[in-house]
Amino acid sequence: MFRKTLIASAVTLAFVSGSAFAQEAAPAEPAEPADLAIVDIYTDADAAAVLAARIAALKTVLELTPDQEKLWGPVEASIRQIAADSAKRKAERAAAEPPADFLTILDRIADAEAVRATDLKAFVAAARPLVDSLSDEQKRRAPAFLGLTDSGYGPQPTSQLWLFEEEEG
Repeated sequence: MFRKTLIASAVTLAFVSGSAFAQEAAPAEPAEPADLAIVDIYTDADAAAVLAARIAALKTVLELTPDQEKLWGPVEASIRQIAADSAKRKAERAAAEPPADFLTILDRIADAEAVRATDLKAFVAAARPLVDSLSDEQKRRAPAFLGLTDSGYGPQPTSQLWLFEEEEG
């Protein structure tokens, strides 16, 4: 009996001391410096480059004919205007006072959606002549490239379209 107790005590002691050792061996979390400067890793120049690349890619994906090229200008201008307006709204939102309550938040969401609706209507009007001239194959390529999905669950939120990416941040 004494031998079993001794073995049990030795095993318990080994386990406890091993656990204590393992806890002591864990490195402490490094303290974060209090004066870390925030670095803007996505500059306005970066945003402009990404927008230019997306516009060029959309145009490439569509493989426009020379006659369709003539209809491209208003589409590109509309996309650029939406991006500029979205970036401006993002900056305004960042500078705004924090919302007082949830109704203020809902009101701001409604205002943003109303402005986005106007932007989308302007894009549709600018794109309609070009889209009417596209072949079925060209028309098939455009929606997915713009970020549209066919989920079958009702309207897609505008925040999922890359046209409004600058606003979402």
